[in-house]
Amino acid sequence: MKTISNGVAAGLISWCALFAGASGKAAPAPSFNGARALQYVREIVAFGPRPIGSANHKKVENYIFAHLKGDEVEDDPFTASSPAGELPVRNIIAKFPGTKDGIIVIAGHYDTNYPLRDTGYVGANDGGSSAALLLELANQLRGKKREGYSVWLLWTDGEEAVKAWTATDSVYGARHLAEKWQKDGTIKKLKAFLLVDMIGDADLNVDRDEGSTPWLEDLVHQAATQLGYQSHFFGRTIGGVGDDYTPFLQLGVPSVDLIDFDYGYGNVFWHTPQDTVDKLSPKSLEIVGSVVLETVRLLDEK
Repeated sequence: MKTISNGVAAGLISWCALFAGASGKAAPAPSFNGARALQYVREIVAFGPRPIGSANHKKVENYIFAHLKGDEVEDDPFTASSPAGELPVRNIIAKFPGTKDGIIVIAGHYDTNYPLRDTGYVGANDGGSSAALLLELANQLRGKKREGYSVWLLWTDGEEAVKAWTATDSVYGARHLAEKWQKDGTIKKLKAFLLVDMIGDADLNVDRDEGSTPWLEDLVHQAATQLGYQSHFFGRTIGGVGDDYTPFLQLGVPSVDLIDFDYGYGNVFWHTPQDTVDKLSPKSLEIVGSVVLETVRLLDEK
């Protein structure tokens, strides 16, 4: 998420059967605990900076695994070649099986910016908010029979550039996993890839990303509208965002990047030591988490 260009504002989606499912019956609003998600952010940033290869990074890995104890979890560790040499990278995937043939992936990264590793930068919003949101999504999915597609929660690693953002120095974990899933055939089973990034900002305004799959963005907007959260989505249009969804888009997977790329006035808090928990809001996490769950429900009905 290092290059941005201005785009043209997209049209609004209609209310489209407010709170109604395919059957026409009222669908219950998704449950998402924003306060608990924010507590997870606090616990994650308490470890300190967590760039790949650091002791703190390992602690956060263990923290995520501890929260997923009892779930079906795939561990995807590998070694990445970077401008700083060989570095350990680890994707974590929690799998919640459904009754329909296909998989919806919800992803977010948990590492912090490598060049800022000695500045005290803890990435509360950039990395912390996405990792925490996935943990709370796991709470909502755990122990419930899914009548739709399987849902895989993916904590990507090595999203941040080690030196400077390029196609080869960025999204290490996502590139590795996309290649792996292409080889083993998993990629053909993916119905949608929903990426969350920088979604805890107290002043939440999720951007419409020109690189995302249009119909999937429209479905997200429908979900937001049905929940009454449309004012927090797609008021701005941005283009040229590189992020963890890029390798999957390139392989033809319908993908959307839910990102609020205006963190503080003029994006002043982004990639600075000022990216701290006090800038975040449990309501923002609740809004995004609820909209993601509602989008999954709409995908199940397609």
